[in-house]
Amino acid sequence: MRPERQGLLALLVVVVVWGTTFPAMKMLSAYLDAPQIIWARFAIALLVLAPMWRGLRAAERRWGLLLGALLFLAFWLQIEGLARTTSNRNAFVTGLNVLVVPLLAMAVLGRRYGGALWLACGMALAGMVLMFHEDAPWNLGDTLTLASTLFYAVYILALEECARRNSAQPLRATRMAAVQALVMFTAAGALVLARHGGAATSLQALAALPGPALAALVYLGVVASVLVVTLQAWGQQRVDAMRSAIVFGLEPVFAAATAWVLIGERLGVAGLAGAALIVAALVVSQMPPPPARLRAS
Repeated sequence: MRPERQGLLALLVVVVVWGTTFPAMKMLSAYLDAPQIIWARFAIALLVLAPMWRGLRAAERRWGLLLGALLFLAFWLQIEGLARTTSNRNAFVTGLNVLVVPLLAMAVLGRRYGGALWLACGMALAGMVLMFHEDAPWNLGDTLTLASTLFYAVYILALEECARRNSAQPLRATRMAAVQALVMFTAAGALVLARHGGAATSLQALAALPGPALAALVYLGVVASVLVVTLQAWGQQRVDAMRSAIVFGLEPVFAAATAWVLIGERLGVAGLAGAALIVAALVVSQMPPPPARLRAS
């Protein structure tokens, strides 16, 4: 299997897991606020990733710190938004990364993309509109989620830049994931202390979690943090940011499916058509460009 295909497969696993995190975080937000969820989630991730600190290189530490800061801002704003809007709306606004990433890359990095990729972006965006069109007015939760989307787009582009600058000696994804987990845990811990006046209240809230919520927290800490952060860093060493963003456009499809199964949020015919459009967009994004025509001399 070619490296790009391997990276694509890794990112698809990332998106499947992402889709399951929306109802899990929605469930936890009934018991914990955003900093508490991130703090507890990445405390678990830090324990799992503890062996990765041995042999950490300086470049892995530097990039891990930068990526961790960006990821924390994206996570914090997304969870704050999720507490104020539906999981479907939250997933839709998060999925706007499919458009935000290429626009940022063009504006800041001077990138240019071909027509097929822009067609795929348009298809994915139209699919998300069909999936998550709601008559409810735009609210604070949607605004916070949109801000999260912007930071996550910067995170995706930073991962691509990290891979480009270190192509001669690729950084190890598990080591960078460990550094990112430390940043997430520390930043969230500082917010918990500031908001709740200490850790005691948060520890009591964690101890009082019912079984399903505790299982959701462990799942977020191990699978959605350790596995996903590592796989995304590994996959984006092999797939460029534009194609990665289109793959991530599948996130609302899996989020909607999980929300339907676990918390009863359903999609109609238009929503199913939108999901099909997003899948088609992924296929279009992987099509090779047509061969250049030779002009007659």
